Amino acid sequence: MFKSLVCALFLGAAVLPALPEGALPPRGVSDSDSRAVRAVVEAQLKALAAGDTARAFSHAAPAIQQQFQDATTFDQMVRRSYPMLIRPASVSFYRPLAGENVVVQSVVLRDREGRAWRADYQLQRQPDRRWRISGCQVVPGDAGSTT
Repeated sequence: MFKSLVCALFLGAAVLPALPEGALPPRGVSDSDSRAVRAVVEAQLKALAAGDTARAFSHAAPAIQQQFQDATTFDQMVRRSYPMLIRPASVSFYRPLAGENVVVQSVVLRDREGRAWRADYQLQRQPDRRWRISGCQVVPGDAGSTT
């Protein structure tokens, strides 16, 4: 349960909630928002790789920052529960999709041992118009997937 709550860093239970009857399906994201969302995820991955805990933590949404209180605690959670996000051997981005109040950026990565993973980052636009990571679900990737 803890792990699902906190991919929060970026790191939620479901990527997009089940659609109620009559609800619209996920839709595309504008090119500018697409670039901005990807940039946030890339920046956090880069900060994790560099060991820059404060910068990695800065990309988390306020609710995640409040949950973990400080960058060190957040970094410990990531290193313990999501080691595949730290210095992956390869990373590929899908085009993000918009759900209700959230954009999901799926990332396929391969860890240093060659295992494939899919990380579905949830991002929310903040009142200052910047995107911040509000959750993330990481699942093993398809054995046949390549990055």
